[in-house]
Formats: sequence, C-alpha cells, structure tokens
Amino acid sequence: MRRKTLTRSAKRSLTCAVAAALGCAGLLALPSNAAAAVGDLTVQYHAGATGSDQAEPWLKVKNTGGSTVALSGVKIRYYFKSDAGSPSYRFACSWAVKGCGNVTGTFGTLARPTATADRYLEIGFTSGAGSLAAGADTGDLQLRFHRADWQPLNQSDDYSFGADRSTYANWSKVTAQLDGAVVWGTAPEGNDPTDPTDPTDPPGDGATLFDDFTYSAYDDPKISANGWNVRSNSGGPGVPGATWDPRNVTFASSGGNTVMNLETSTAGTGASTEQTEVLTKAMKFKNGTYAARVKFSDAPRSGPDGDHLVQTFFTINDLKAPMADDYAEYDFEYLPNGGWGEPSNILYTTSWETYNPDPWQAVNQHTESRRSYAGWHDLVLTIDGSSIRYYVDGQLFGTHDAAYLPERPMSINFNQWLIDLAGQSSTTPRSYDQQVDYVLHVKDQVLTPEQVSAKVAGYRAAGTAFEDTVPSA
Repeated sequence: MRRKTLTRSAKRSLTCAVAAALGCAGLLALPSNAAAAVGDLTVQYHAGATGSDQAEPWLKVKNTGGSTVALSGVKIRYYFKSDAGSPSYRFACSWAVKGCGNVTGTFGTLARPTATADRYLEIGFTSGAGSLAAGADTGDLQLRFHRADWQPLNQSDDYSFGADRSTYANWSKVTAQLDGAVVWGTAPEGNDPTDPTDPTDPPGDGATLFDDFTYSAYDDPKISANGWNVRSNSGGPGVPGATWDPRNVTFASSGGNTVMNLETSTAGTGASTEQTEVLTKAMKFKNGTYAARVKFSDAPRSGPDGDHLVQTFFTINDLKAPMADDYAEYDFEYLPNGGWGEPSNILYTTSWETYNPDPWQAVNQHTESRRSYAGWHDLVLTIDGSSIRYYVDGQLFGTHDAAYLPERPMSINFNQWLIDLAGQSSTTPRSYDQQVDYVLHVKDQVLTPEQVSAKVAGYRAAGTAFEDTVPSA
C-alpha cells in the first residue's frame, strides 16, 4: 500500500483536530520524546563559490521548534543537474562548527528528473554532532563537491544553486527531513524526499536466503550443504604469510540465538597471523536487499590492543582483469584501530566499480563515519536500478551513484583480517572477535530496515533456521 506522506505541520494539525474531538488534554499530553518529534527546522544557504571547479553549498540548520532535536535524525538535500556523460561526484567538508567528522555527504539519483535536477547531495550527521536546542543552529557547514574527474561543472542549471546568495538566508530550494519526514523546503517537482512506502506494509514474497547460523562447528556438514565455504586457502587480503584457519570459526549461544564467531589472531608476524572468512560458494546474488546483524569489537579478547584490523560484511564477484568494468563489490568495513592512513576507529561503506592491483588504482565511492561502532549493529544494503543504499541501525548511512551498480552476480561474505602489522609491534599473542547473528538476502526487492526486522522475526517465530530459494545465476 502506498500513502501520501504528511509533512510534520500537517501531522500536527491533524493531531490537534483529533484532540479537539476526543479531548485535547489527554491526547496532547505527549511524552517528551514525542514532543521532540514535531520540531521544525529551517535551512539557510550561502553560495560559497560560483565558479566551475566545484560547488560550495554552505548551510546552516536552525531548530525553530520548541523542543531539542537530535541532529542524527536530520537529513538535508541539495539538488543539482549532473553534467554531460553523467559523471560521478565526490563530497568534502571544508569546515563545520559541529566538526567535519560528524558530517556525512552522499549522492543520490532522483526518480523523476527535471530540467534543473537529476541528482542530489544528502547531508547527514553522526551522533557525535549532538543536538540542537530550541532556537539554536548548527553554525557554518562549509561543504563542497566536485566531479570525480575534476572536469568543470556547470552550476547555472542546478535547482538548489543561488548565484546571488552571498550571505546566509533561508533557502527553500534545499529540503530538510527530521526522522524521515519533510519539515523544510520544496524538492524539484515529483521528488518529495520522503519515501512514500509504508514500512508496515510487508513486501511480496521474493526469492530469499536466510541463515540463523545454527551450526555446531566449522566442519558441521550442514554448513557446506547450505552453500557456505569456511575459507582455508591462502591469499589476500591481509598480512603476507597469514593463513585462513577454518578452526577459528565457531558457534555459540547468545541472547537465545546461535551466533557465528570469527576469531583473528597474531603474535606480530605473518607466520603467526590467522585470519577468518566465511562466504557463499555461489555467486548468484545481485539486486535486492542484504542484511546482517554483526557485532564489531574495539578491543582484543586477549593480549595487547592496536592492530590494524578489518571487520566486514560484504558482497563481491571476481576481478577478471585489471580495471574490468564488470567487477562489483559492496562493503561494510569497520577498522577499530584505524589503518589505511586513518589514526583511529572508522566505519566505511564502499561501492566498487573496478580496480587495478598493481599499480594500485581504484574506482569506487565511499561514505565513512569516524567513531566507535563497538557492539551489535543491524547492517542493511539495498541495490536497485538507480542507486546503492547503506543503513546502520535503521538510519541511512550512505547513498551511492548508479555508476557503481553491479553488472554480474556476487557472493556474500564475512571476514576479519589484518591490513598490516604496523599498528602493534608486540610479539605477545592477541586475538580479536567478530560475531554474526544472521544474514538475509531478498532478491530484486528493496526492503526498509523495519521490513528486514519483521522478516527476520517471522523466520525465528516459525522456527526456520535456514532457507535458500534464490535461483542459481
């Protein structure tokens, strides 16, 4: 069922009308969190640059309501017309009062392109950005984006661009959402940013892989029978000389469910490093929804901390040749101790078009958040004909461009490995854990995080530990 989404002001008016009929005193005695949910926002815009090398939308978000608003629930969209050839774009934060590390930027494609917009830049905030009290604003968000190939871009035909906006002022051509509902601005016609799908409406049945990982050990015959491979062969990624030891994949009860544990260990040398990976034997998964509940860890189970560790959930196919354009890979990668030039914990979501291993050359788009993600997290990835979307704990984390959509089916993978041995020089043995509660894939259907949760709950209520109706590629 599809419904027209009400704006927050309309919802508030409807609430008051119902209250008048039923008795306002009882209905309007909302709890404090419900009161915050009807807050209002305005967006001010300043054109930081009007040239052709990059766009610079400088923004401020102000809370004009009467209750505190958590910035993690705020999304801002700046709409623009892509240049000839539909190039890829890159986002950057030059400076922000709230800290650039707490500001995210992802690109999306409009379902109904207009003469002045077929793309948008969506700005979000991590929990580290904090909240806006009533009457407060974010201060400067000095943002910019450019073509990935650094060719000139044309701003004059961009819906949200205002060449004469040399100082901050309210700007209705940028939209703002609060907890998924539009509270400010007007999108290009036919492109209301709120998803009109009612999350309580279950999608139709589709071919599905679900696994609750109810196994006894790495060599349980059911693992192979259900289409999984516990890796033992040598090779990358990771530390040269490391092995992939299937014995370090174990299963245990946690919270009433069986969880899979991937242990990675080292004593500071390649020969002592044991990494772990579990992957589907078949590459038969392409468009649709992917989901997993994964527990990341910041600290080792034993021994000294500091190794450049990567904990993952991803889909991938094989690179047939350097820079082959039919390669695809979509990653959730958590680095608890940094690595790849990062000094501390960071979560990446990355969509790959292709790469060249030697000399290294990469074509991808990524979104990152620099904070701790230790603990359990619900990870959802959706791929349709227009974009790739990543969700963490029900919140949109990143939207990546159609240029990175897959051309061929992929496998589903979990692994934990070491980038290098530079993070911790000790030869004292240490080990790290990554846990997985379940995995779900629904072929050719885009599910909301709420629908994912409902589908998993349905499997568990029915006592179904495993199902695979996805046809071979």
